[in-house]
Amino acid sequence: MMFSASKVLVTGAMILSVSALGGCATKKFVREQVTPVATRVSAHDARLEALDATTREALDRATAAGKLAEGKFVYSMVLSDDSLKFPIGRAALTPEIQSRLDAFASKLMTENKNVYVEVQGHTDATGSKEANYRLGQERAEVVRRYLNRAGVPLNRIGTISYGPDAPVAPNTDRVGREANRRVVLIVLT
Repeated sequence: MMFSASKVLVTGAMILSVSALGGCATKKFVREQVTPVATRVSAHDARLEALDATTREALDRATAAGKLAEGKFVYSMVLSDDSLKFPIGRAALTPEIQSRLDAFASKLMTENKNVYVEVQGHTDATGSKEANYRLGQERAEVVRRYLNRAGVPLNRIGTISYGPDAPVAPNTDRVGREANRRVVLIVLT
């Protein structure tokens, strides 16, 4: 009887040991499986937050450009040909740009008295996005102020900066970057 009780005791201890070891192995297995998934979920959450911020920025720009959606497109004018390039990092109007803006303002004042003008500022992709948005806004604002001095009422001119977000050429070489440094004038009724 004694032999059988010790046999049962040893068997029970072995079963208990195997169960305990099996539990540790299971926890280790779960940890090994969950850690990479948790890392991927964290990375995914970070990407979603970045996309959410980008979406909010796009919505803010779209709201600022609300007049574009409300009005009927009449025509546009792009200030970016060879004589109308904006200098790198600057919002200065060259005499050529001023001449083109004078002609544009004259056309607005004689042919299209009841139109709205959206001035869109664009940049190349060099530098930070924030700096490019500011520069695009500065370019649009300098054109807006010039048009106002030429006789176009300020309440008929709105500005928006697209910064580097709407390139017309690749930003991989000098020619492409020059083409992207521009102002677009959209005329709406």
